[in-house]
Amino acid sequence: MGEFEGKVALVTGGGSGIGEAVAVALAAGGARVVVADLNGAAAQKCVDTIVAAGGTACAITGDVGKPEDVKAAVDKAVATYGGLHLALNNAGIGGPKGPIEDMPIDGYLKLIDVNLHSVFYGMQYEIPAMLAAGGGSIVNTSSILGLVGTAMAIPYVTAKHGVTGMTKATAILYAAKGIRINSVHPGYIDTPLLTTLDDDTTKALIAMHPIGRLGTAEEVANVVCFLLSDKASNVTGSQYVVDGGYIAQ
Repeated sequence: MGEFEGKVALVTGGGSGIGEAVAVALAAGGARVVVADLNGAAAQKCVDTIVAAGGTACAITGDVGKPEDVKAAVDKAVATYGGLHLALNNAGIGGPKGPIEDMPIDGYLKLIDVNLHSVFYGMQYEIPAMLAAGGGSIVNTSSILGLVGTAMAIPYVTAKHGVTGMTKATAILYAAKGIRINSVHPGYIDTPLLTTLDDDTTKALIAMHPIGRLGTAEEVANVVCFLLSDKASNVTGSQYVVDGGYIAQ
């Protein structure tokens, strides 16, 4: 029997990158997975991959920056599969970069909606469903930049630090109620979020990682799946870094 047999999972940003890798891994372990993404075709492609491998999944399209879309994803999990036990709040964008005096306010607000408020919305709707199901586990995708800063990504750093703090506080509140909540902090990962970078920028990013390369989505998924699993039964309110040594420097 798979390690996630009998579990229902929700993965936001599940159409690509880390989210897709986690959705596929959870389904391979026996979970029934709701794949949520702004890009409906990408979400469906992930579902098709899962189904082709013998797993169970369905897709939903929505903007995690809108609470009603997040609620719809949780409602879909409960209506389709009878409950919710596991969640990865993962959707995110890179957003505007540059000096704070030049930062477009609309771009800043959009990033905060997608990268920070979405995690609040996620837990607000996921936790009652998990309590009704007898408990569960949540992982929130933060970043190395949720633990340290970098000069030209102020909105992103702000949002990801917010995710770190929100995870800790919420984990404390629900620790005795059967829900574990942790954050994962990837370094620069070879995902579609980085495909817009030129070769020189990519080389510079690689040089920041003592391991000498970018991480893979699957490497982050391995840690996420551990945190979601019963193997991590005494782990809550923690920050798990997957960064090839980036913040050890």
